[in-house]
Amino acid sequence: MSKVRVRFAPSPTGPLHMGGVRTALYNYLFAKKHTGDFLLRIEDTDQNRYVPGAEEYIMESLQWCGIQWDEGPGVDSPFGPYRQSERKHLYRQYAIQLIESGKAYFAFDTPEELEAMRKRIEADKSGNPQYDSRSRLGMKNSLTLSAEEVERRIASGENYVIRIKTPEDEEIVLEDLIRGTVSVQSWQLDDKVLFKSDGMPTYHLANVVDDYLMQISHVIRGEEWLPSAPLHVLLYRSLGWKASMPQFAHLPLLLKPDGNGKLSKRDGDRLGFPVFPLQWKDPVTGETSSGYREAGYFPEAFVNLLALLGWNPGTEQEIFSMDELVEAFSLERVGKSGSKFDPEKAKWFNHHYLQNQPPETLALKMQEMASQQSLETSLEKLEKIATLMRERANFVHEIMEQSKFFFIAPTQYDEAFAKKRWKEDTPGILLNLTKILESVDPFSAESIHDAVHKFMEDNAVGAGKLMPGLRLALVGSGMGPDLSYIMAILGKEESLERILKTAKNLRV
Repeated sequence: MSKVRVRFAPSPTGPLHMGGVRTALYNYLFAKKHTGDFLLRIEDTDQNRYVPGAEEYIMESLQWCGIQWDEGPGVDSPFGPYRQSERKHLYRQYAIQLIESGKAYFAFDTPEELEAMRKRIEADKSGNPQYDSRSRLGMKNSLTLSAEEVERRIASGENYVIRIKTPEDEEIVLEDLIRGTVSVQSWQLDDKVLFKSDGMPTYHLANVVDDYLMQISHVIRGEEWLPSAPLHVLLYRSLGWKASMPQFAHLPLLLKPDGNGKLSKRDGDRLGFPVFPLQWKDPVTGETSSGYREAGYFPEAFVNLLALLGWNPGTEQEIFSMDELVEAFSLERVGKSGSKFDPEKAKWFNHHYLQNQPPETLALKMQEMASQQSLETSLEKLEKIATLMRERANFVHEIMEQSKFFFIAPTQYDEAFAKKRWKEDTPGILLNLTKILESVDPFSAESIHDAVHKFMEDNAVGAGKLMPGLRLALVGSGMGPDLSYIMAILGKEESLERILKTAKNLRV
């Protein structure tokens, strides 16, 4: 195998869908597995659909995921530049080469004439209503006009396009690394526009020319590009580049959670999960779409879940670091059928990564949230809270939501729980316990645990009589982790203050 060179080539027409991130990830993993190069190329030839900020969004998304390009915007190399708008001077010569070799032609048809042609074919039921090998001889192009007339029209500034001249009756065969042999009869294809009179190529020509000039060895892209693959094979042949044609691999779709159709933003909005890696604000409408980063996902969890949507490692292993993914990845284990996205499984991945984060990392994230909520605390306290509370959470923000009682003493109590568990003698038991807790030193979870249990033994008080009231005093409800740990984190002064206040004031 010659050196592996792959590319991810998004168009900056909006935010990057998670399916696009998966395509970038598979390209990246394949390149790294084979010690090759991963390129980022911005395909911005369609200036009408260009969205300000989309290019920056794409790059920030990949960087957040840890998918760093070896070549691309900001990383110079002899194969650049990596924005097609900066390469537009390259494409015309190849369009002209195709015309000179009889593989393409000038077409001058107006939109009205094109529409009339389609309606005529539909009415006659004589074939596909498209500009192709059957209809082109009835149209206004350099196959039907004299050379002088063609020159006159171009010189006068008349609008034109350059179309590929699709063979009339030929089998076009593609060997796909995922789907096997793909065969199409040329008469089924239309004569796609390759070049416009505004000086810009269409996607198809620019894509093939850039892949050739950048020495791309493998084109790994979404299934939606499979219908275009025969045209691209035809272009390689027509330009005399058949020997340099990359190998193709078309990835399966990401499907809705119910499996019925391609996963879309509407599905995420309807079911309450993101479909974009980062939050996106539409510069035109001002509409904001949620992102995995802002929803609280770790990038490692997002990458891990994406890797397994279409690729099967062949083992029971589900948790992979990026290095482990590189080691295990192969296109042979990418499936042909679409993969259903499961939002609950996505949370499961994040839960795993949350449990394995160092407490200090979680504490730093929690400190940002505490600051936003004007909660005064210390990193040391937050580390203890994170260690104690994270087992019950999928996200850092859930740790904060479930830990409010560590920062704010309860002023209201769970009414149903209090009615059931707060007894007439509960205040007296709690007041007696405070006398024991005052002398506990050090005020650690272990010392508190021992003191509380000795108190229960000495006073013949069962856990059912003491613990519910103690939990109400400290937390305000019947929920929460071990009370010894809660008191250790709150500290002696705060713990005693809450118990005394509740014992004196709570009336059920």
